[in-house]
Amino acid sequence: MTQGAGQGPEVERTATLRDFRVPAYVHESGPYVPHTQQGESAPPAEESYPEAYTPTQRDLPVINRGDTLQVPVDPAPAAPAAQPVAGPGPLFVVGDVHGYLDELMAALREQGLIDDAGQWCAGTTRLWFLGDFTDRGPDGIGVIDLVMRLSAEAAAAGGYCKALMGNHELLLLGAKRFGDTPVNSGAGTATFQAAWLLNGGQKTDMDRLQDHHLQWMARLDALEEVDGYLLVHSDTTAYLDYGDSIEAVNDTVRERLTRNDADECWDLFRKLTKRFSFRDEGGADAVRSLLDTYGGTRIVHGHSPIPYLLGEVGSEDGEESNDPVVEGPHVYAEGLAIAMDGGVTMAGKLLVRQLPLEH
Repeated sequence: MTQGAGQGPEVERTATLRDFRVPAYVHESGPYVPHTQQGESAPPAEESYPEAYTPTQRDLPVINRGDTLQVPVDPAPAAPAAQPVAGPGPLFVVGDVHGYLDELMAALREQGLIDDAGQWCAGTTRLWFLGDFTDRGPDGIGVIDLVMRLSAEAAAAGGYCKALMGNHELLLLGAKRFGDTPVNSGAGTATFQAAWLLNGGQKTDMDRLQDHHLQWMARLDALEEVDGYLLVHSDTTAYLDYGDSIEAVNDTVRERLTRNDADECWDLFRKLTKRFSFRDEGGADAVRSLLDTYGGTRIVHGHSPIPYLLGEVGSEDGEESNDPVVEGPHVYAEGLAIAMDGGVTMAGKLLVRQLPLEH
């Protein structure tokens, strides 16, 4: 991911493994559209990008830094008082992690979800990860291993830990399955391997990737609705291309991955890298189109770092004063959208928050 406030070049050809020099900020889904001031007209978020755009330019920067029945006997005892039915535990969501395992562990501890040993200690709490576990950061496979383990521990405690599929899960799956196999990008020849490397793919993750990681990623849901919140990874309306219900979308995504067709997987990856649908003019209507179709009263997403949603970018020269400052989720689109990607890859914050948000 590359920073800067300028427009990135339009992609006339597909990037290759040599194309690591990115002169200006370019999204996985198109050039950065600067945040507009009040009174200015803003171009449509996704409509301004060429439909055939191939997401093979590097995106945002990496800045290192039981049941027994008792039969009563005569005389029958008095009926016991009715016991309250325990409801579901509190709901938490986690933004993009991108391999930053230590930051994730610290954020989960801070919220009281894991103990000092890294074990689940939150009982019936419900925890949702919004996707993008790997790439850019140092230990993506460690993040996946942690989420898989916490899923088992939370279930045993009466809660749950679940995860959505992000575009980087699709990217890693594609790089592993198809490598340098050419795909029809709509703008020339592309490969998953080149796109993965350009978007922060880590050799250590690929070397440690095992079959059970691949199977887990391929079965992740694309979206879910919980407590009136529609949870998605990407701030895009492209989900509407895959079905008119949550079940239909999730089934369609899994079916396409199961068919193991490189072009079909690329098209899925390309569409779910689109972003900024909920920002600027018409953003609230875009959110409503998803809520009206899939349910819920607000949408919660990751994918687009909050500093970019706000039109604020960090500096590559390391000056502290220019680093993005993210204190918590960003609520926008007439209060209908909640952004959870704090920008951990650009010296931002890895966000773990309880819903509803505190005011």
